[in-house]
Amino acid sequence: MPLDNFDHRILAALQQDSRQTNQALADKVGLSATPCLRRVKRLEKAGIIDGYRLQINRKALGLGLTIFVSVKVARHQDHDAEQFVNAVTTWPEIVSCHLVSGDMDFLMEVVAPDMEAYEKFILKRLLKLKGVKDLRSNFAMRSYKTTGSLPIPTAG
Repeated sequence: MPLDNFDHRILAALQQDSRQTNQALADKVGLSATPCLRRVKRLEKAGIIDGYRLQINRKALGLGLTIFVSVKVARHQDHDAEQFVNAVTTWPEIVSCHLVSGDMDFLMEVVAPDMEAYEKFILKRLLKLKGVKDLRSNFAMRSYKTTGSLPIPTAG
């Protein structure tokens, strides 16, 4: 679907504040309300706008520990890898999970209230999954950017 400058401005503005009214969005991008809403609906229908999400302050919720966990599965092309993905994508502690290149197979971002909770998660859940061969944990000491807007190119 070809995007023009109005579409790009709409996407950029919604990434900054997805709760703004359609009128406020229209004013920001230089359209009247009706054409702006039509464009937003078109972007949603095309799957370019994938959804609207709430961002929660992890520390305020008691999730002060962020861990990046690299996991190697025994047989990557096997049923074990599929079972691994099916399990970890349902666990709320895992914020993101990616299949990666390199010496490990998956990279996950995990949140936990503290080291004791993370240890329990590793020992009682993650290492119990069939096919998990190795894992490595890297702890975030400080986060500078946890979510961000995608770079929206300009049309033309």
